[in-house]
Amino acid sequence: MIAPSGTAATRRTQAERSAATRARLLDATIASLVERGWAATSTTEVVRRAGVSRGAQVHHFPTKEDLVLAALEHLLERRIEEFETTFANFPPEQRTPAAAMRLLHENCFSDSFEAWLELVVAARADPALHARFVDLEARFFENALATFRKLFPDALLDAEFARVGLRLSFSLLEGLSLGRLNGLQAGELDAVLTAFNAITAPYFPHTPGGRS
Repeated sequence: MIAPSGTAATRRTQAERSAATRARLLDATIASLVERGWAATSTTEVVRRAGVSRGAQVHHFPTKEDLVLAALEHLLERRIEEFETTFANFPPEQRTPAAAMRLLHENCFSDSFEAWLELVVAARADPALHARFVDLEARFFENALATFRKLFPDALLDAEFARVGLRLSFSLLEGLSLGRLNGLQAGELDAVLTAFNAITAPYFPHTPGGRS
């Protein structure tokens, strides 16, 4: 039996096409931010990279700010999901805070950080963009905090300790990422991360190994 026009099957197909268009736009935006920076990332450039129409872009994301903020949030959510999946596949004895820091450093603070940095700089002198960016950062941090509390519940029972500890960790990872962009040698960056893990290990006594 042939389904009539407008059935759920047709709507699902349209939804899938819409989702695919949206994904192409988001991926193209991140690629442009990383390669060309905020100033040179235009909706015209993103549409060209994504291979979609200008009308499709406006339908999903009316402005450049809408597009870039959505793309960055999409990327950050994906990186958190990838982090959780990869970390869960580690042997239990290797699921330590030190291993989590290394995984964040190697897998999450790469193109995510570069795109993030572009928005930090752009938002500095744009009050409207800054307000939206602050809201995005707050949502991302709360999601990340929930993830780390789930991974290390014993060590992060103290709510204030958990919040400050994650801020400290992110500050270090951001600094290492800036160092990478500035051409610091990988060995030197690794030595800093190793030292940080050694210093913070006593605060996680109930995790596997309790050390880096």
